[in-house]
Amino acid sequence: MNVPAGISDGMRIRMAGQGEVGPGGGPSGDLYVEVQMDTHPVYQREGDDLHLDVSVPMVDAALGTDFEVDDLLGNPMTLTVDPGTQPEQEIRVEGKGMPHLRGEGNGDLIAHVGVSVPTKLDRRSRELLEELRDHRGDDAKVSDAADHRGFFSRFRRR
Repeated sequence: MNVPAGISDGMRIRMAGQGEVGPGGGPSGDLYVEVQMDTHPVYQREGDDLHLDVSVPMVDAALGTDFEVDDLLGNPMTLTVDPGTQPEQEIRVEGKGMPHLRGEGNGDLIAHVGVSVPTKLDRRSRELLEELRDHRGDDAKVSDAADHRGFFSRFRRR
């Protein structure tokens, strides 16, 4: 049985003439197979787009970095984190998602960035971060309501 690339959960595949023999020895009917997909340990599918969560150290989010992830077939691909990447920001890689069913091309791969902040610092790391804070002069502040995405945005389903 050929399963078309890009098929998704709940779709049916029609196999003409593969069903039971018709009444009185007539021609065989059609067989319908309903597709049930297993979940992937890394990727979540939304239409033809694939989503994954990545965790980036705060220094790499600030300075930018490249790192490799495996695509669905296990082939390495490079994700680029731009300098100044913020938590919950998305990195979109066009054409690296699922194939379009009965069409050309693929959906996109969308990486949702989480920024990891160290919970334990050695003395030198603490000194460097304090030096950076003093150099930049950044202070904690209350965000403007317009800048805030809202409480329920954290619960979005991909």
